[in-house]
Amino acid sequence: MLCLLIMSMATLTSYAALNTSNAFIELEDFKTYAENIYQALDDTDLDYKAFETGLKGYVKLLEEGQIEEDSFLTVIDMSLSANKNRFFLIDVSNKKILHKSIVAHGRNSGGEFAKHFSNKIGSFKSSIGFYRTAETYSGKHGLSLRLDGLEYSNSNARKRAIVIHAADYVSNAFIQNNGRLGRSLGCPSLPQKDYDHIVHTIKNGSLLFIYYPEDQYLKYSTLASDKL
Repeated sequence: MLCLLIMSMATLTSYAALNTSNAFIELEDFKTYAENIYQALDDTDLDYKAFETGLKGYVKLLEEGQIEEDSFLTVIDMSLSANKNRFFLIDVSNKKILHKSIVAHGRNSGGEFAKHFSNKIGSFKSSIGFYRTAETYSGKHGLSLRLDGLEYSNSNARKRAIVIHAADYVSNAFIQNNGRLGRSLGCPSLPQKDYDHIVHTIKNGSLLFIYYPEDQYLKYSTLASDKL
């Protein structure tokens, strides 16, 4: 049951709510839970709203049994400049940020800032929403990690070949030479440093969330909504 999962995961027994016919966390209890973890993470580079929205989806998908690897939540905050750290690998159980780095967005999503998103094949834009990580493979970028979109906003991820891969254009050197980070064809591309370790940590069923405060998405996403 969800409350038992949350209690064992975060030892927050004081505000886990239990209904005899249905396990749930009430909204106010969730907010306390989210604030508790965020404070423990102690890193202001991670925006609270991006984290909280990602955690909502994490709790819902955990209850539905859609997360095979439930120790980790990866949040990519596309509201930030591409020149800043906006990829955060979070150990939810131990309330730690295991890794943070820069991450590229799609070339048609914007320059330094991503502002346009799409689920369409051939758009070369990033897609916001929740993803489940899948299998790894060796492609033109070397080790790559397939992603399966879980929402209307990213359901074509596999058809579009939206994957996590490393790229030379995702580096501080590229930023210094070009004024901004390089861009992908829609993939959340990562730096070479520590890349293999990150992929092997989050592969095979963990949750990844690409955040942007787009009104339409926040209105229609069942995973990002306040309803728990």
